[in-house]
Amino acid sequence: MVNSILAPDSQALEEERKAEPAIHHAPHGFSDRFALGFTKLLRFSADTFFAKRYGHRAIVLETVAAVPGMVGATIQHLTCLRRMKDDDGWIRTLMEEAENERMHLMTFIEVAKPTYFERLVIQLAQGIFYIIFFLLYLVSSRTAHRLVGYFEEEAVISYTLYLKEIDEGRSPNVPAPAIAIHYWKLPADATLRDVVLVVRADEAHHRDVNHGFASSLGGTPVERSAASPYPPHAAEIRMGA
Repeated sequence: MVNSILAPDSQALEEERKAEPAIHHAPHGFSDRFALGFTKLLRFSADTFFAKRYGHRAIVLETVAAVPGMVGATIQHLTCLRRMKDDDGWIRTLMEEAENERMHLMTFIEVAKPTYFERLVIQLAQGIFYIIFFLLYLVSSRTAHRLVGYFEEEAVISYTLYLKEIDEGRSPNVPAPAIAIHYWKLPADATLRDVVLVVRADEAHHRDVNHGFASSLGGTPVERSAASPYPPHAAEIRMGA
């Protein structure tokens, strides 16, 4: 489900910046429509609660976004053990996704500095969503991956709007946190805008991979080259596969 590695240089970063916000998987059948409807409900809730406070929105949403990859990897791992079959690379891909989303969270904590109330919201949101997603994955892994694909579509759109806020001066373009510079191998003088660009590219990749997983589970052929480029920050994981 992933493409070849891109070297972590300026050319690779420029490629990551080309993540297309408008890409959308048209729903087919009840499973897809359920996933899309649930996603739109959560998007409405986030818009209502956070408005244009994109840094704070990112903290809560990235906490939730880090759940599906670990849940999927856990269940896929146990399924492969039980059925004594290969995972076709799904487990490592899903675990990398979970780690990547966790790094998004750690980065935006440095940027937005959540309040105690927001930390409470994070804990509640994570606990509730974990239970819901775990049960959904057991009932229909196809629907679960489609849900994540739609989540990531919305994430790409949200980060595109965040970029607009930065470019138009409504959000300060502060220096990038040290943790982000290290993880994404950014220049020492990188800014928040650079971080949002690479985070958006990560979300675009997760979007395409999860839509691909859902289509594969539904029996639809998947074009591997259709996925956004494999993020350079994960090159070590890819090489160790």
